[in-house]
Amino acid sequence: MRGLFWVLALFAAAVAVALGARMNDGYVLLALPPYRAEVTLNLFLLALAILFLVAYALLRTLSYTFGLPERARRYRAQRSHERAAQVFQEAVRLLFEGRFGQALKKAAEAHAAGTAPGLSALIAARAAQRMREAGKQQDWMERAKASDPRTEAATLMLEAEMMNEVRRFDEALQALAKLQGKQGRHIAALRLELRARQGIGDWDGVLKLLRQLAKRDALPAEVVRETRTQAHLGNIAHSAGDAGRLIAYLRALPVEERGQRVVLAAARALLAIGAAGEAQKLIEAVFDATGHDEWQAELVAIYGRLDDGEQLARIARAEAWLLQYPSDARLLKALGRMCIRQRLWGKAQSYLEASLAIAPTQQAHLELAKLFDQLERTEQANQHYRASALLDAG
Repeated sequence: MRGLFWVLALFAAAVAVALGARMNDGYVLLALPPYRAEVTLNLFLLALAILFLVAYALLRTLSYTFGLPERARRYRAQRSHERAAQVFQEAVRLLFEGRFGQALKKAAEAHAAGTAPGLSALIAARAAQRMREAGKQQDWMERAKASDPRTEAATLMLEAEMMNEVRRFDEALQALAKLQGKQGRHIAALRLELRARQGIGDWDGVLKLLRQLAKRDALPAEVVRETRTQAHLGNIAHSAGDAGRLIAYLRALPVEERGQRVVLAAARALLAIGAAGEAQKLIEAVFDATGHDEWQAELVAIYGRLDDGEQLARIARAEAWLLQYPSDARLLKALGRMCIRQRLWGKAQSYLEASLAIAPTQQAHLELAKLFDQLERTEQANQHYRASALLDAG
C-alpha cells in the first residue's frame, strides 16, 4: 500500500512539474563581459539539477574511495569477531561433549580474541579440572577473576563446585561465603554448601540447610530423608562421649525425624554410656508410636540388655508387648535375660526355651546354659553349651 502511494505521489509531482514548465515563460540572463547568454528558466533549472546530481555523485565516489581502508578494517574486525564467537560456541559444545582437551584449546582461542573473556576462562578452567591439570586450572581461574567483573558470581560458584569435587571443603565454603556477601545465596549455592558441610562434618549446618532446601522443594524427599539421617547419626556419634549433650540432643529430636537407623544408633549410644533410663524411654516411645516391626527386633535386644533398677517395670512392659507378638523370638529372649537379672529362674527358663523353639540362636543357648549353671544343673547347662557351639551368633 505504501508503494502504491509513493508511485501516485511521483506521478503527481511529474505532472505538476510538466504543467509548471509549460506555463513558465521566464528566462535567465547570464552576463560575463564581454560575454552574455540568455537561456530559458526551465533549461537553467534543469541544468542546475543535473549539476547538483553530478556534484553529489562525484562527492559520494570520492567518499567511498577514501573510505575503503576503514571499511576493509571494519569488515576484517567483524569477520574476526564472528570467527571468535564461533570458536567460543565450539568450546562450550566440546566441554559438554566431554572432549576437554579440545574445549580447553578453543576456550583459550576465544579468550585471546576477547570473546566473553570471563566465560571463556571459566570454560578453560573447567576443562583443565576435568583433565586433572591443577596448574592450568588455577591459572584459568585467576584469569576468570581478572577478566570480567560480571562473571564474579559464576567464578565463585564454579570454584566452590570444583573444591567440593576434590574434597577441599573449607575452600568451597570460603568461596560460597564471598558469594553470599555479594549476591546472597540461591538454591544452587545452598546445595553446594550442603555438600561442603557434609564433607567437614558440620551436621548442625547440614540440618539447617536441609530445612531451607526442603521448604523450597529443592531436593527429592528421599534425598532429604537420607541426608537428615546421616546428619543425626553424625551428631549422635559426636555426642557419644558426653552423656548430657547426647540426652539433650535426643530429647530435642523431632518425632518425625526419628527414623529406624537414628533410633537404633541412639539406643546403642545410650546403652554404651549407661543411660539405661533414657534408652528405655526412647525404645518404649518407638513401640508405642509405631507398633512392632522387623527392624525393631534389635531394639528389643537392647531393651533386654538394659541393666539398672528398673527391671520389673521393663518386664511388665515387655510382657504386655508379648501379648501382641507372642511369636517374637528376640522379645522372648529379652524377657529371659531380664528375668535372670531379677532371679526369676522359672520365668527366665520358660521364656528362653520358648525363644529357642521359635528361632534357635547361640545367644539363647548361652543364656540358658548360664541359667542352669546358676541352678547347678550341670548336665542341662552342658547340653546348651554344646548346642551354642554348633550355631552362629543369633
